[in-house]
Amino acid sequence: TRTKMADAEGEKRGGFGRGRGGRGGRGDRDGGRGRGRGGRGRGDKGDKEEWVPVTKLGRLVKEGKIRSVEEIFLFSLPIKEYQIVDHLLGPALRDEVMKIMPVQKQTTAGQRTRFKCYVAVGDGAGHIGLGLKAAKEVATAIRGGIINAKMNLVPVRRGYWGLNAGQPHTVPCKVSGKCGSVRCRLIPAPRGSGIVASLIPKKLLTMAGVEDVYSSTTGHSRTRGNLAMAVYYALRRTSSFLSPELWAPTHFTPTPQQEHTDFLAKKAIKN
Repeated sequence: TRTKMADAEGEKRGGFGRGRGGRGGRGDRDGGRGRGRGGRGRGDKGDKEEWVPVTKLGRLVKEGKIRSVEEIFLFSLPIKEYQIVDHLLGPALRDEVMKIMPVQKQTTAGQRTRFKCYVAVGDGAGHIGLGLKAAKEVATAIRGGIINAKMNLVPVRRGYWGLNAGQPHTVPCKVSGKCGSVRCRLIPAPRGSGIVASLIPKKLLTMAGVEDVYSSTTGHSRTRGNLAMAVYYALRRTSSFLSPELWAPTHFTPTPQQEHTDFLAKKAIKN
């Protein structure tokens, strides 16, 4: 009987000796689950949270001092917030998953599996971005890949195959990109040729706004992640080639941070 009394006393006090202790009250059934977990429903959160920029570039974009991504590319400013791209390009931007693959890491307890995702974003008008992200869940990996791709957005310069008539439709010159063993070469094509490439390069080139191009690939191009990266690097190099029409002297202007230094000197007001 003493043992039973001690166990009962232990239940009250939180459990000593042989008693395991009680689990504590769970709140009355009418008042929810107890333990203060009310209001954690998974309903919609209403409107999205308002973007509060943390970089100088973000503040200038939100305030309307910078109105296009070309102003950012002109001064080679790094984009550190994906909302900058959302704000400037908005609904024109569309994304597509290039590849999802499981990757494993060997640990003492076994394997740890994560999902690696390659995502491309583009507006079909001379802007392309490619990002990759690894996460425990597929949805998280895709979301992170989209954010990464937006921050890796680059301009794609387009040109003509022969007669300079109408809108630019192909790459301005032969360009190549390399990732791993995969090397991809893009060659200008006459109007009406279409995109002569396999599935992954075709998707990327369409999102970049290129209409006609020939392509040549070497290496282990079955590795779709490296193939996508090689095409991305090739498209990025279209802007780095200085053709004769760009030989005019450059008149340098102050960077946006210098131009709007008075606005940036003010303390950012947080709502």
